[in-house]
Amino acid sequence: MRRRLLIPAAILTAGILGFALLMATRAEVDRVEPAPDVPIVRTMVVEPGPHRLEVEAHGTVEPPVESELRAQVDGEVVWVSPSLSPGGFFEAGVVLARLDDTDYGHEVEAARAARDRAKSAVSVARREHERQQRLMNESAASVARADEARDAFRAAEAALREASVRVSRAEHDLARTEIVAPYAGRTREKGVDVGQYVRRGDEIAQIYAIAYAEVPLPLSDRELAFLDLAHPFRGAVEGDLEDGPRVTLRAEFAGVPSEWTGRIVRTSAEIDARSRTVTVVARVDDPYGRSPGGPAMPLPVGLFVEARIEGREIPDTIVLPTTALHEGDVVYVVDEEDRIRFQPVDVLRHLREEVVLGGGVVAHARVVTSPLRGAVDGMRVRPVEPAEHSNEDGVPADTLEKGTLAERGE
Repeated sequence: MRRRLLIPAAILTAGILGFALLMATRAEVDRVEPAPDVPIVRTMVVEPGPHRLEVEAHGTVEPPVESELRAQVDGEVVWVSPSLSPGGFFEAGVVLARLDDTDYGHEVEAARAARDRAKSAVSVARREHERQQRLMNESAASVARADEARDAFRAAEAALREASVRVSRAEHDLARTEIVAPYAGRTREKGVDVGQYVRRGDEIAQIYAIAYAEVPLPLSDRELAFLDLAHPFRGAVEGDLEDGPRVTLRAEFAGVPSEWTGRIVRTSAEIDARSRTVTVVARVDDPYGRSPGGPAMPLPVGLFVEARIEGREIPDTIVLPTTALHEGDVVYVVDEEDRIRFQPVDVLRHLREEVVLGGGVVAHARVVTSPLRGAVDGMRVRPVEPAEHSNEDGVPADTLEKGTLAERGE
């Protein structure tokens, strides 16, 4: 029994002695602290300079003048111009349709005949008035007879004036049997055709002017501040049109990307109560290229276009990629010790891929443009400028695109 208890005790004692011997004869290992990971960041050296702001907007092309041609007299339509078909073009003063003028021609002749009779009656009444006046002066006729002759003469003159008005009205009605274009334009809809009887006030056609086109462009109050407008609610006069901000319109028409240039000529009369926007109106002259030097591609009414409005030029600005701007309008500036410093900036404009700064960063400062997560003010970094293909340790440029060393494993 005692022997069974001694064997385990001997084995345990031998193990303890062996472990103590190994610990006593082990080799000493130098402790080395692991080097901290220093993030690699892409930087760019900023150079302040002048920058012209641009405002982007979208709108639909509209005609400056739209009209409904309506019949001013009754009659049967006897002729319609081919230009009165939808989409047809016409010049100012051309005849677009004609009504049967037979009855109106007769009315003119009857009115002229009545005027001639009235002229003759005036001539007779004048001579009688002069004769009675002379006899009264010679005491050969009574005053009553002279007054009657004078009244007859005045009545004849009134009848002549009335007859002249009837002639003018009849001639005017005769002229109205021709529907004349009030301006150079294009037909939107035709309302009549040959053989149709129309009455005064019936619609003949819907037309619009083509001398120039207008594009209403809604802008926010902040965007309006970027434009060089003397006063946004002062109506433009003819002399101001050449001085308005330049506008470039872009759209794809007939499968071809096209551009048109114009000017901002006025603003809307009020702020939109629902969207809180102000509408500026761009004007494009000769949208259909009817004169030499006009646009190669027409700018049709109803086309949806993208507009770039030339804004004010800011003398000292800095343009950075959007990746350089962080929450709270802060950029990371790398100092001489390769440590990042949080720098608040004044953001003038957010673009799609860039931001325009009005201040906060000095010239020649190195700004971090690559993503950097978990950044801390004063953190050491390894800056690399975009022109370099690799850093001094041979890190390739495609690695830099992924951000920091800590992010490469993501």
